[in-house]
Amino acid sequence: MQSTSLRKGENTALLTAPVVLTMTVQGLSADVSALLLGADGKVRSDDDLIFYNHPSQDGVSIGASAVTADLVRVPADVKHVVVVASADPLQPDAVFTRAPSLTIQQPNSPDLSFTAPDFTSGETVVVLAELYRRDRGWKIRAVGQGYASGLAGLATDYGVDVEPEPVMLPASTPEPTSRNAPAARLPVELSKVEQLAPRLLTPARQAGKALVDRDIANRRAAVYLILDHDSSMEDLYDSFAVQAFAERVLALSANLDDDGSVPVIFSSGDQPFLEEIRLDNYRGRIEQLHTQVDWGWGNVAEAMRRAVRHYQEAGVTDPAVVITQVGDEPWDKAEVRSLLQNSAALGVFWLFVGFGRGKLAFYKNLNASASATFTNVAFYDASKNPGSVPDEHFYAGLVDAFAAWLRH
Repeated sequence: MQSTSLRKGENTALLTAPVVLTMTVQGLSADVSALLLGADGKVRSDDDLIFYNHPSQDGVSIGASAVTADLVRVPADVKHVVVVASADPLQPDAVFTRAPSLTIQQPNSPDLSFTAPDFTSGETVVVLAELYRRDRGWKIRAVGQGYASGLAGLATDYGVDVEPEPVMLPASTPEPTSRNAPAARLPVELSKVEQLAPRLLTPARQAGKALVDRDIANRRAAVYLILDHDSSMEDLYDSFAVQAFAERVLALSANLDDDGSVPVIFSSGDQPFLEEIRLDNYRGRIEQLHTQVDWGWGNVAEAMRRAVRHYQEAGVTDPAVVITQVGDEPWDKAEVRSLLQNSAALGVFWLFVGFGRGKLAFYKNLNASASATFTNVAFYDASKNPGSVPDEHFYAGLVDAFAAWLRH
């Protein structure tokens, strides 16, 4: 049977039967491992890390360069099986440059394959794929996410208590800074990010640089995130695009508000769902939360109202920036305009970030008129695939107008 090649972020259905995922790596000695995760995106216990010293657990096993998952035997409280490749820690200076390839095989089903884009940032661990429950069956998602923090850092993200491997660190080198502002002006220490979410350290530093370059490095602000949960957004949730977007917002928040959390509001109908994403739980958090929300029409006005109410009830004196992801035009434009105008005196800045497949002209043109009165509003078009926008440009788009608003 003909093989089907998956692209990064794509998903497809599997049979509820044994599946074998075989890793191939060129020019590097690497091990394969797996993690069993519950609905919260964390392991149930340390036994859910399956590696060479613990090669099987609850229907999932490893051998040679393959993970075998008998999907019939996987317990009901396991919602995800994550397949991981890690460079051999005994091999000096071992990092991935050529991405591992993965072949997925099931009886009486065409083979699948996936090769992630190559890596350039010293990645020692790669999440290759994720098996996850959907309705009453199973699906597989091609992930291809690299980490420079090692298997111990990855395992910690998923809640495994492991002994970190000793690492020889190179001598520290000062990072390049803007000519207009020294590195000491970065708004917060990022040690909390390094400790709780090391994978977010690079984007957090890039976000901090964007704030320094715009002379607002010492300013504080409460960061909120509103996510469109209209049914037209379903594939963007499935492809991890919304999860990745939320992670980048969390990295920005670490520079503006060091409590390590961002309130998240899902815009869906008259009852917007409010939760939070934190440095210590961000892995898979959006996927976990959004499954608790019905697909429907994205009522952005009600979600905005919920954000303002939360901000007022918190009693903070710092301003707020509400990053509102929109995939289509609002159904009640007059109500949105009214909310924008009425919140101007509250210290709330609205940044509408467009990505999706709908029409966004309403948001793009909010301040297009010479008579526009929305001094606390901006729009940033993150393209149909915000994950393809480099951090430098992404954070510039997020903070440019917000910085000008803060300064005035």
